[in-house]
Amino acid sequence: MQNYAVQLKSVLSPAETALFKRLSSANKIQDFLDEMPINFEYQGDTIYSPRQVVAQGKAHCIEGALLAAVVLAYHGQRPLLLDLQTLPYDDDHVVALFKENGYWGAISKTNHAILRWRDPVYKTVRELAMSFFHEYYMNDGVKTLRAFSRPFDLRRYAPGDWVVSEAPLERIAEELDDSPHFPILQGITKKSLRKASLAECKILDVVEWESEKKKLL
Repeated sequence: MQNYAVQLKSVLSPAETALFKRLSSANKIQDFLDEMPINFEYQGDTIYSPRQVVAQGKAHCIEGALLAAVVLAYHGQRPLLLDLQTLPYDDDHVVALFKENGYWGAISKTNHAILRWRDPVYKTVRELAMSFFHEYYMNDGVKTLRAFSRPFDLRRYAPGDWVVSEAPLERIAEELDDSPHFPILQGITKKSLRKASLAECKILDVVEWESEKKKLL
């Protein structure tokens, strides 16, 4: 990990170095992402690199997770992603994993009141992933989370190929999606799942950042 951190630091600009140095804990990284506007992708789909996220000043879930992962790597932790896969008509979610005192936590960029930060209190990655299950539902109350990935280590890519890339990081998103995943509903039928209640579904209307397109309606 030390060698990777050295490679990483060698490609950063002075401004990026100063920012990453300041974000010296998972809490501070999460606070930084919370203050950053959501990337609504008005001009089309994006998967910004961490450098582009900092320059653009906005991010959606995988972009926030990539930025969080690289800052964790800067401070000596492994840059790990966790992919949460859903039914085809819902959106997957990606978070950055971190470990404190032997327990797993997660940093999350989302515009909603759910699927957010996880304190480092989980003994296993599965335990952490399952904490999202009852929060992952659609407006009709159907719970949609179906699988979660193994921790996806970004050290498989040289820092220059993703941290400071000016090209979209579609390759990483695709390889994360294709990486080994663990199914959640083995031996469990969908009929046995209770839908989220009306009160729970109302939470989906609570957002942190309002779309400019929605304001025009």
